[in-house]
Amino acid sequence: MTINVLLPIAAAGVLGLAYAVYLIFWVLRQPEGNERMREIALAIQDGAKAYLNRQYTIIAAIGAVIFVFLLFSLGWQTAVLFLLGAALSAAAGYVGMNIAVRSNLRTAEAARGGLQPALRMAFRGGAVTGLMVVAFGLIGVVIAYGLFQNIDYIVGFAFGASLISVFARLGGGIYTKAADVGADLVGKVEAGIPEDDPRNPAVIADNVGDNVGDCAGMAADLFETYGVTAVAAMLLGGLLYKGTTGHSLAFIMYPLILGAISIVASIIGTWFVKIPRNGWIMGALYKGLIAAVVVAIPLFYLATRLLDNNGEFNNTAFTAGANNLFWCAVIGIVITVLIVAITEFFTGSQFWPVRTIARASQTGHATNIIAGLAIGMEGTAIPVLVIGVGILASAALAGLYGIAIAAMAMLSMTGIVVAIDSYGPITDNAGGIAEMADLPESVRNVTDPLDAVGNTTKAVTKGYAIGSAGLAALVLFASYTDVLKNHHGGVPFSFDLSLSNGVVIVGLFLGGIMPFLFGALCMLAVGRAAGGVVVEVRRQFREIPGIMDGTGKPEYARCVALVTAAAQREMIIPGLLPVAAPLLVGFILGPQALGAMLLGTIVVGLFVALQMTTGGGAWDNAKKYIEDGHFGGKGTDTHAAAVTGDTVGDPYKDTAGPAINPMIKVMNIIAILAAPTIALHHLLY
Repeated sequence: MTINVLLPIAAAGVLGLAYAVYLIFWVLRQPEGNERMREIALAIQDGAKAYLNRQYTIIAAIGAVIFVFLLFSLGWQTAVLFLLGAALSAAAGYVGMNIAVRSNLRTAEAARGGLQPALRMAFRGGAVTGLMVVAFGLIGVVIAYGLFQNIDYIVGFAFGASLISVFARLGGGIYTKAADVGADLVGKVEAGIPEDDPRNPAVIADNVGDNVGDCAGMAADLFETYGVTAVAAMLLGGLLYKGTTGHSLAFIMYPLILGAISIVASIIGTWFVKIPRNGWIMGALYKGLIAAVVVAIPLFYLATRLLDNNGEFNNTAFTAGANNLFWCAVIGIVITVLIVAITEFFTGSQFWPVRTIARASQTGHATNIIAGLAIGMEGTAIPVLVIGVGILASAALAGLYGIAIAAMAMLSMTGIVVAIDSYGPITDNAGGIAEMADLPESVRNVTDPLDAVGNTTKAVTKGYAIGSAGLAALVLFASYTDVLKNHHGGVPFSFDLSLSNGVVIVGLFLGGIMPFLFGALCMLAVGRAAGGVVVEVRRQFREIPGIMDGTGKPEYARCVALVTAAAQREMIIPGLLPVAAPLLVGFILGPQALGAMLLGTIVVGLFVALQMTTGGGAWDNAKKYIEDGHFGGKGTDTHAAAVTGDTVGDPYKDTAGPAINPMIKVMNIIAILAAPTIALHHLLY
């Protein structure tokens, strides 16, 4: 019976994969532009491919060590699923990025025909990544459960996805921001040349970074969140309803059914992305998201009723709570829409938060930084309130499992949301190619507004990723506590997080410091790597004659190689921190301290990640707002202050902030995997 249920779910994943393949062929059939455009695009492709190949080689070496450890500690089944999760996560990011770097020049060429063709080209290129993420995610979880039909083993799949995610986010984030900050500080501030100017030696590295950070990195991040949430919801369904009348298969399958429905809804949503008559580009992208939501919700209800009426599942608890579970799914969708809207409010140049930072830039660099920090902090309040209300409502309807279903419903929209995100680096690259290839001003008049919206979509997606990570982490924490109660070698175990216990308080403090320590390591890594870029760009301006007047050619490959090596080197220590820390705390201080550590990390990490990504996005668009001619425009002291704010915000929003998401989930997954051993260790010793 289990296989019969899994087949239609897998079919939805295959449908998503097939549609992604169709889009790949559609993208590759579009015109590539002139020879200069193809030359620039090829340099970006080669740089991105070289970076990812090197990154995955390093991750594979680390993964091989972990695989051997899992093989001997938790069994070959968990180890095999660990490999499956890692391989599919890597594949989703790799394929998506390879299409993104082929969509950029085609978008620039399509811009000759106006906004609509350019938007269609960029969005369809991004949709490949989005559909790859959800298709591979759903197929992977189906295979992981179908192979052994044991929910205990599928945590290995989640761990594999988490490992790729934390390193992809870190490495890609360090790369993209080191190149961006180095290019801006020397090019814009010191040399006074425009962004994406071909005279800047770091310009190719900057364009490569957009893809490895915002495309491959985001794909790995949301693949992991999607897979981890599905696994955690299935785990909770199996553990919480094991003793109910009838088997718990309905609760295990329900999260996957929601994911299958949303793949179909996301495909339909992509058909609605068209610029309305008023020219509102963001509105075109919102039309796709809203269409996916409108399709998904009635199908959620229909699937819930069909599952309830299917006699093979035969579970009285599911029958009693079917309506409530549907409303939990609706709550997850509502949270998605609200988080997207709130993040746009705080990062869109048409609203007062961004204009406040731009206005503060008139009085100098310091006031710009103060305003950006304040807006970032302020941007944490409303999303946390929305998430809190969602948690209370879904818990009131269906307890912990209700929260899991809300989280899964929220993550089920990943396909269309990642498509909206990946559109951003494609349009950014398209603008860069147009600038470097000296295309007509009419082309930049199309790519620039698309790129400006792309900054907002990237910020919106990060807000979505962080909000969903907060819900997913709570579900994982609930899974950790249930694993402790149900799987501890048959030895009675009592799990208590009372604050009268000193180790619990210490665990909370240790968990609370993790996002700050991890974020600090990420920021320092970007600073060191960017410093190397600054030195190299200055050297080339000084030693290569004719760069500034266009008669000399910069050594782009030197900057690409420099940033690649720095990113790979700098990602190792922060990447291993969330793997080692929970094991040390668990074995030294015990499972209660580890549980408290997870809670501290979830709560503080949610605030820190939101503050960084919101503030960074607002800083970026404040600079863009000034460059559009407000408060004096380009070349003024106001613009110089805004560039400084943007360079501070870059590692905030694209490196440290987003990387906190996988850090939180890696810690939780490690805790779930090690929980039985840690509990037994402390009971015996």
